[in-house]
Amino acid sequence: MYIKKGDTVKVISGNDRGKVGKVISVDTLKRMVIVEKVHVAKKHTKPSNTNPTGGIIEKTLPVSVSNVLLFCKNCNKSVRIGFRLMEDGSKVRYCRKCKEIIE
Repeated sequence: MYIKKGDTVKVISGNDRGKVGKVISVDTLKRMVIVEKVHVAKKHTKPSNTNPTGGIIEKTLPVSVSNVLLFCKNCNKSVRIGFRLMEDGSKVRYCRKCKEIIE
């Protein structure tokens, strides 16, 4: 998968279209990512031993990888990325618009 934890992404479809946020976690098996302040749901909880007051908790839900694009800081746009092999044999990601290496 081309998106990693800590990347900045932009949502390209859904109710949160246009929002930019940082990736908190990645689930490679389900191809889902959790982006901060994107796709937030409110959950009503009863008082319990762990949460004695109860109340409304905001929970960030996962978003499909197909609904986000990596945000390039050089271009200041959401871009598609490519992979390139370096001389030392390592595989790196690069922006397809400005050709800069992303890491």
